[in-house]
Amino acid sequence: MQKRKLGNNLEVSAIGLGCMSMSFGYGPSMDKQQAITLIRTAAERGVTFFDTAEAYGPFTNEELLGEALAPVRAQVVIATKFGFEGGKTAAGLNSKPENIRQVAEASLKRLKTGVIDLFYQHRVDPNVPIEDVAGTVKELIQEGKVKHFGLSEAGAQTIRRAHAVQPVTAVQSEYSLWWREPETEILPALEELGIGFVPFSPLGKGFLTGKMDENTKFDSSDFRNSVPRFTPEARKANQGLVDLLGQIAAGKKATPAQIALAWLLAQKPWIVPIPGTTKLHRLEENVGAASVELTPDDLRNIGNSVSKITVQGDRYPEALQNLVGR
Repeated sequence: MQKRKLGNNLEVSAIGLGCMSMSFGYGPSMDKQQAITLIRTAAERGVTFFDTAEAYGPFTNEELLGEALAPVRAQVVIATKFGFEGGKTAAGLNSKPENIRQVAEASLKRLKTGVIDLFYQHRVDPNVPIEDVAGTVKELIQEGKVKHFGLSEAGAQTIRRAHAVQPVTAVQSEYSLWWREPETEILPALEELGIGFVPFSPLGKGFLTGKMDENTKFDSSDFRNSVPRFTPEARKANQGLVDLLGQIAAGKKATPAQIALAWLLAQKPWIVPIPGTTKLHRLEENVGAASVELTPDDLRNIGNSVSKITVQGDRYPEALQNLVGR
């Protein structure tokens, strides 16, 4: 698989693997051995960028990655995150310097590694100046425990302030054909500062694959049940976007998911999407997107067609939306 650079010098595969759904958020967690097989298959297929967080589980996802990637640790990049009280999203934010340090030490043990390649602040904590957060990660980098600093769902001004203290290697946020808000302020700021961008939910939390409609039912523990964009009415209203992807995919002998990922890769050379999956055939499909070529005409046609579609429903319930873009 082709490689891309995040920030100045973090080289990763053009498509990474978001590992959250194996343990958290999208229904029951995977069987551990099946998850290990999936992660190791990704590495065999050339994926070198794996995304986790202490909050996924909590803790179980990091432990899973630590075990799965131990045989190939030197060849891969592991990104994890700090920023919630006790690793529990429901307990609220905590990016106090002492908590960042505690999370780093615990994550190193769970990941079975001597260094965290990319350490993100999971969400901006309004009670801790971002300069203090960046300064703490800078110290961890100087101590050899962390290699690179990242931010998740941060606003442009916060990114600038953090970057002035410790260069930010990557920012991750939701970005896809059905959520293009980062194009307004975030992407221009990242281009100016030389920071990489890591889109999560690049397939619209599964919707852009074309494998669900308004009648699809989610497991009771699936957080999409609480997302306004996933009400049956919104899914029905948004079907036009999936139909469009299907038409383009047919002409390219690809799948809608591959077109959605190829579109992201074509936006900037420093964008690295991290689609998540629990299925081997979906992993193969996603990895294959790196080989799908979209011409300037293709991109123009996609842009023109998508601009005529108004996506219905907010991307998050209100409580989660309030944690974004600070």
